[in-house]
Amino acid sequence: MTSPTPATPSGTPIRVLIADDQDMVRTGFRFFLDAQPDITVVAEAGDGEEAVALARRVRPDVCLLDIRMPKLDGLEATRLLAGPDVADPMRVVVVTTFDLDEYVYGALRGGACGFLLKDSGPTLLAEAVRAAAAGDSLVSPSVTVRLLKHVTGGGSQAEAPVRPAPPTESLTDRELDVVRRVALGRTNAEIAAELYVSLSTVKTHLSSVQLKLAARNRVEIAAWAWQNGYAQRPDA
Repeated sequence: MTSPTPATPSGTPIRVLIADDQDMVRTGFRFFLDAQPDITVVAEAGDGEEAVALARRVRPDVCLLDIRMPKLDGLEATRLLAGPDVADPMRVVVVTTFDLDEYVYGALRGGACGFLLKDSGPTLLAEAVRAAAAGDSLVSPSVTVRLLKHVTGGGSQAEAPVRPAPPTESLTDRELDVVRRVALGRTNAEIAAELYVSLSTVKTHLSSVQLKLAARNRVEIAAWAWQNGYAQRPDA
């Protein structure tokens, strides 16, 4: 598995599509994101069908999709834009009011690289867009904690994301350092700062870990860490 390529060349604004059936929500998101020097909103949609059609035509770097939309819900739109059968998948972040487990699992299974609650605040929204554009992912912290409890035995196996298989080869000490921090919800930048290494080094380690674990995303890496006792704090 290769490390994801950034969606935009360095210095180029991240192009975002916003899909939500509430005009006020779209206006609020656009106002805040357009105020960021490195982000620009290039399209808006009021329902899922329009979102899919616009995304395919405009090819934004990141799609922000609500879940409950007319004509086509956000989970189905995510699958059509980023699912495993899509030849050239887009980067999708699901942003919703509804903090329900089935939505989280459905979004991640459908190919979303982020899941954010609307009350997470504008700063986290911008961070999620930047993470998605960089090939990273961001899931609301409150969702991550509950999700990891579910995948590590607190909930239904059928509902949880696919559990990563045992590693094909042992992880190095440095890879385990990175994995521990992923399990605690650290971003790549935070991991780099804590380990005193470059961002590209962190991404290289994560790419190797994903390959060894056959993990599709950070949530599965974190789940493996929690299942195997690597989720304690690094200084514990």
